[in-house]
Amino acid sequence: MGIRWAYVFVDRPVARLGAVREFWTAATGTRPSEPRGDHGEFVTLLADGTDACVKLQGVGEGGGGAHLDLCVDDVPEFTASALRLGGEVAARHEGWAALRSPAGQLFCAVPWQGESVRPPVVHGTRLDQVCLDIPPSAYDREVAFWEGLLDGWQGTAGALPEFRVIRPPAGLPVRVLLQRLGEERPISAHPDLACADIGAARALHEGLGAVCVSGFAHWTVMRDPAGGTYCLTGRDPETGGLPSGA
Repeated sequence: MGIRWAYVFVDRPVARLGAVREFWTAATGTRPSEPRGDHGEFVTLLADGTDACVKLQGVGEGGGGAHLDLCVDDVPEFTASALRLGGEVAARHEGWAALRSPAGQLFCAVPWQGESVRPPVVHGTRLDQVCLDIPPSAYDREVAFWEGLLDGWQGTAGALPEFRVIRPPAGLPVRVLLQRLGEERPISAHPDLACADIGAARALHEGLGAVCVSGFAHWTVMRDPAGGTYCLTGRDPETGGLPSGA
């Protein structure tokens, strides 16, 4: 199906997009593009000499979350594959499609525009993962869906029984983590950053206006200035994997 690149979309209330833009550009060492869309709701995080892989989207309802844009060779073929695997079309547009997984997680299929150069590690961190938080009743079906859809990616067991990691081929900038929740609630998603030093990353992010929600052995849950959840994780920001011995 030719998945050539992927973007993490950080979705936040459109009324807070200015604060979100300031925070995420500082946290990732990027600069914002000019806003796009009818209401200026789309912003790309840019870094010189590389191709972007993170975008911000202002949403009109709810608190936001995250979603993937998958850049593919053939949008209709990819869409048909998603439907065969149990997904559905949320909206069709000229040249691209908004889709939903069987449990309802939104993602998009868009044409590949030649992106190939991954942004560098900045401040010892890299935003490189979307975590899907999945209710127990939908978990097995979501695992089958995403592993079938992400052709050529490698699904492996995570560090804990409730995690499943789907690693992209070398050179692609975004991983997918599937997390089985301990309670039944609608599926959602959030971005994760790989951090060489979680403590240092937390201090930096708190200085930029984020708030720590909770800490665990290998990750820390944060809220950005718009109230959106994300995680700082103790993974190698170059490889995305856990450090040796973890």
